[in-house]
Amino acid sequence: MAKITLRSDRDTDYNFTYKGEEKILQAGSVIDIADGLTDVVLPTCVMKIIRGVIVIKEDSK
Repeated sequence: MAKITLRSDRDTDYNFTYKGEEKILQAGSVIDIADGLTDVVLPTCVMKIIRGVIVIKEDSK
């Protein structure tokens, strides 16, 4: 599967699971995941997909 990019527009860090391990997407950062979404679990939050980038937003209130 193709590489994916996660971008955080959050004010706080976002925890997700990658290959069974908890990972942290720091507030305001961008990371690439080479394996695509195959081994990624993204907990429920507001997200958008913009030009192939998954943008993680603040939790809905």
